[in-house]
Amino acid sequence: MAEKDARKLVVADLMSKEMLTLGRNDTLSIADDLMKQKRVRHLPVLDDYGDLCGIVTQRDLFRGAVLRSLGYGSRAEEMMLASLAVKDAMTEDPITVGPDTLLADAARLLLEHSIGCLPVLDGGRLVGVLTEGDFVRFVAG
Repeated sequence: MAEKDARKLVVADLMSKEMLTLGRNDTLSIADDLMKQKRVRHLPVLDDYGDLCGIVTQRDLFRGAVLRSLGYGSRAEEMMLASLAVKDAMTEDPITVGPDTLLADAARLLLEHSIGCLPVLDGGRLVGVLTEGDFVRFVAG
C-alpha cells in the first residue's frame, strides 16, 4: 500500500478481497470445517442470488463447544453442526460498509457494536471483508 495519510485511509485500502462464503442452506459443519482449515472467524453468507444475507462467526458455532463441555462429547457436537443449516445460526442483515468508508468510521462500527467483521458492499455486491485482524496486520506493518 502506498504511503497515505492515515486519516484518509478507506476500507478498500485494508479489506480482504479474497474471501470464503457460505450459502444459507450449507450446514454448520461446513462452516466449522472452513473456519478451522482456513483459520478464519467470520464467513459471509450469500442467498441464492449471490446477495449478502448474513454472517456466521466462530461465536455462532460456540454452541457445539458448550455441548461438549456439558459432557455430550465431540460426536454430539458433530451431529448438531451437521443437522443445522447456516441460516439457523447466522446473524441476518449484518452491519456493512462500503469500500470508500473511512477506516476510522469502520473501526468505530466494530467497537460500538462489539463485532469483529464488516462485510464490504459495493453497489449491493459483496467485494470484501474488513476484520479486526486486518487492523492488527496494518499496525504491525
